[in-house]
Amino acid sequence: MRSLEVITAILATVPAMTWLARRLRWNEPVLLVAGGCLIGLTPGFRTLVLPPPVVLLLCLPPLLYWESLTTSLREIRTNLRGIVLLATGLVLATAAAVAGVGHALGLSWPLAFVLGAVVAPTDAIAVQAVARLLPRRIQTVLRAESLINDGTALALYAVVVGVAVQGQAVTWSGTAARFLLAYAGGVAIGAACAAAVVALRRRLRDRVLESALAVLTPFATYLPAQLLGVSGVLAVVTCGLILSQAGPRVTSAGARVQITGFWEVSTFILNSALFVLVGIQTPAIVSAIGSASLGHAVVTALLVGGVVIATRLLWLYSVPYLLRAVDRRPVQRTLRSGARERFPVAWSGVRGAVSLAAALGVPATTAAGRPLEGHGLVVFTAVAVILVTLVVQGTTMPAVIRWAGLHGDPDETSEERRAHRQIVTAALEVLPDYADRLDTPPETTDAIRSELRQYAAEDAGPPDTGPGVRTGLELRRALIGVKRSALIRLRDQRIIDDIVLRRLQAVLDSEEIRIELALRAFTGRPLSPPAGDTADARGRTAGE
Repeated sequence: MRSLEVITAILATVPAMTWLARRLRWNEPVLLVAGGCLIGLTPGFRTLVLPPPVVLLLCLPPLLYWESLTTSLREIRTNLRGIVLLATGLVLATAAAVAGVGHALGLSWPLAFVLGAVVAPTDAIAVQAVARLLPRRIQTVLRAESLINDGTALALYAVVVGVAVQGQAVTWSGTAARFLLAYAGGVAIGAACAAAVVALRRRLRDRVLESALAVLTPFATYLPAQLLGVSGVLAVVTCGLILSQAGPRVTSAGARVQITGFWEVSTFILNSALFVLVGIQTPAIVSAIGSASLGHAVVTALLVGGVVIATRLLWLYSVPYLLRAVDRRPVQRTLRSGARERFPVAWSGVRGAVSLAAALGVPATTAAGRPLEGHGLVVFTAVAVILVTLVVQGTTMPAVIRWAGLHGDPDETSEERRAHRQIVTAALEVLPDYADRLDTPPETTDAIRSELRQYAAEDAGPPDTGPGVRTGLELRRALIGVKRSALIRLRDQRIIDDIVLRRLQAVLDSEEIRIELALRAFTGRPLSPPAGDTADARGRTAGE
């Protein structure tokens, strides 16, 4: 199968299944996997094997990087203890529980622990897909957990694969030292790469070069860590978290808009493509088991999937309550949640492509050249656990969130309004000085001052004052839609070419973004497309 055909098939499946899922309001990852299964059943794709480096070296770094760039470092600091316990303690507990079940069903202890390490980590991509309706704090906890637990699981995976394949001896001191080195080395490399990126960005004045550096950063961080035998996952996450704080100071606005647009599109494609790849691999993995062993494999997979879900539930309803009995500090009491509110967190243990890549990366033979007994069962079980968690937990998550009574974060809206007032106040303070420097006419300065004062109104809801400002903004925004339609019509009539269209369209887009941000202060919610912009309106309707 040629690479171009595979890429084309995946890129065609991603928008088709995503559109269908949004149209039917079904779980997107589940339909993407189903679309991949249909591709995997076609004759040309039945022998397709996904190389583990495709995920671990090509897909994982940019996805982890974008997730860490867009998460809340403040919420991570606030909930650090719970996140660390989930990302380390729960991973090890899940691996041990799965290993016990796997050994009871016929796997050797080393290979049973390999299976445990493979299915132990939650998947950042899958978790974000099913938990997007949760409040900000819970989303941050789940995202941070899924970012860090990959490092824990992959470090454990390296140890147990060495035991299963090469017969290496395991000691508690050696294993602990290896974990410590993986964590500390990954964090150190990530911090060093972030410092280098910040230094380079301070010197770059070219938007294209800034964007190219942004694309290079996750790979340039992940690869050295992997070559040195430390956690590339933690290196990328550390680098992303640091740059999320330093980036606004060292990245130009134009480059930031360009970089954000690139990452939004590329991570959407990579996220969706990974689920399609899981589906493509499924038919081949099932057929490799053989009909004689398929019944045993199905039983093993269902039991392991149940253990994975049950272990997370048991952990979330035991460990936090034990900690409450020990830690009685008032600051910790404010972070506590009831049993009902805790359930969505316990139900968010979705597995994904990292588990698939780890399973496919297990060698089929030992160092002595003998077949690794149980290899096919490990791969089959890993795929089955991914599917079970996606279907059972992913499809029921909206109902779970409604049952728990969780809604959006009201603090986020109030913080946005507070920040808006503060930045407007700062602008008012420097307005006279800047007006003098720029020789701004007094009437223009007075008009800007009046607008700023109306934007800085202290009422919590949409401002009632300044109707002229709002209607003026809305009129300007509506005219932008008309201008864009006229511009496209000129291009279609060959009066102007595409270069001119793109140049003028960029000016209109920049103006529209500025006006939309101002209007959002009045409405407090995303805005509909401009009335005259029929192309945007059609795209928004199809997406809904």
